[in-house]
Amino acid sequence: MVGMETYGYPEQGVKKVGVYDVPEGVDIRGRYDEEFAKILTKDALQFVADLQRQFRNEIKYAIECRREAKRKYNEGAIPGFDPMTRNVRETEWSCAPVPLAVADRRVEITGPTERKMVINALNSGAKVFMADFEDALSPTWENLVRGQVNLKDAVNGTISFHDKARNRVYKLSDQIAKLFVRPRGWHLSEKHILIDGEPATGCLVDFGLYFFHNYAAFRRTQGAGFGPFFYLPKMEHSREAKIWNSVFERAERMAGIERGSIRGTVLIETLPAVFQMDEILYELRDHSVGLNCGRWDYIFSYVKTFQAHPDRLLPDRVLVGMTQHFMRSYSDLLIRTCHRRGVHAMGGMAAQIPIRDNPDANEAAMELVRKDKLREVKAGHDGTWAAHPGLIPACMEVFTNHMGNAPNQIQTMKREDAASLTEEDLLQRPRGVRTLEGLRLNTRVGIQYLAAWLTGTGSVPLYNLMEDAATAEISRVQNWQWLKYGVELNGDGLGVKVSLELFGRVVEEEMARIEMEVGKEKFKKGMYKEAGKMFIRQCTAPTLDDFLTLNAYDNIVVHYPKGASKI
Repeated sequence: MVGMETYGYPEQGVKKVGVYDVPEGVDIRGRYDEEFAKILTKDALQFVADLQRQFRNEIKYAIECRREAKRKYNEGAIPGFDPMTRNVRETEWSCAPVPLAVADRRVEITGPTERKMVINALNSGAKVFMADFEDALSPTWENLVRGQVNLKDAVNGTISFHDKARNRVYKLSDQIAKLFVRPRGWHLSEKHILIDGEPATGCLVDFGLYFFHNYAAFRRTQGAGFGPFFYLPKMEHSREAKIWNSVFERAERMAGIERGSIRGTVLIETLPAVFQMDEILYELRDHSVGLNCGRWDYIFSYVKTFQAHPDRLLPDRVLVGMTQHFMRSYSDLLIRTCHRRGVHAMGGMAAQIPIRDNPDANEAAMELVRKDKLREVKAGHDGTWAAHPGLIPACMEVFTNHMGNAPNQIQTMKREDAASLTEEDLLQRPRGVRTLEGLRLNTRVGIQYLAAWLTGTGSVPLYNLMEDAATAEISRVQNWQWLKYGVELNGDGLGVKVSLELFGRVVEEEMARIEMEVGKEKFKKGMYKEAGKMFIRQCTAPTLDDFLTLNAYDNIVVHYPKGASKI
């Protein structure tokens, strides 16, 4: 479907079937499917439309505030703690108690809502599976609606998958992980659904459809304070958390369930948000189960926030880890803040994947995972993330060895004074070298990820790591930053400056390498050339695009005539 007319109604090859029964003011432009119609019911769409109409002005204001903050940062300002909310940070208050159902979150697995992935993740042995409509998912119409089908079946316990190639049937085990769902961020729209002539807000579509179809199952089986559960991404300010809190309250009233039944964990993955952690928890205090160190997006946000500050250039992305002072300070402040308020402080993603054909390399990778998780649990994190089921035993072992039978460290971990971490700690300039190999890796990863995303895959194994939109964003913005300021590559003795000419040569050479690695036939059939052009355009743009996926989204939007299931 990629590359078809985005907003028109293609006429050739259209197969007419049924039409979605939609409420007034709602127009669905995605293809018709009988299975999808069970998700896109009139009542479910009415709920989503009601949310859109109630909150769209607040959402637009929040996005405008982001633009204003960016303007100030580009003029030389830096983020910091808000003196107007000092009272929230300095007074004693607590969030609602953590529900017993999710008290133990020591290892969480994440991944897209693809059917087999959902089953394997729930069966993986992790305490939580975060089903992702955001960074690990390419938001095609098929992925989004079929993902809702898959989650509805999972909640009802009826999900199964027949892998015809392996002649194997996948079903849920008796013991499964608790299900959390991550909707898209506030900035992303859903152009296959129009509400009053405007594209719907993506996260309200993701949240609204999932909640509407599944709240009754949670109500029957778990009760108040026990779900449904969500992860909330990409926030920059507590005003955005306040909108989510209002959305939750509206949903609870509609469903007739107790206030506080819905719970959310906020990913602290933007630099401005690290100065708003108390305020974010305060706004969500009856619906919160903690914060998470979304460290890859946080690195991306550091570059984006300081895009006009040439004194804050990042070194090679492989050098920007948790040993950097600004990253360690971010993690420590999150832990102290969460434990002071009585909720989970979740650690970051282990992006490694098992290396099956090289035992020595695999053991080296697992050792890196164990060291990272040991650092997290000793620092006070209550749990961590893994990108692959093969990492769960190692992560579980590290956390269990340190925590024992305790479900978390909220009460047992010594609470250090959060105020001892200053703005200077959180903003300390990262240290390290910049190399030609770093530029090459950024280019190679960025193009391959974008090629996969354009063909409907949002989570991609590359060079023994699981790459998603967050890591691809680091590649893109770092290349942009190095090009903009003509940085000197000083880590490999070359002493050359990054220029358009050098970048063009690197792209050409890395495209040839990608073709060699994936094979000529796959390269020819894939979207690699289109992805290369798009990646070049974004890395060389005079103004940095806020998000890679915002720029690329129109390439995967396909509008169908009403009632069409096939073009």
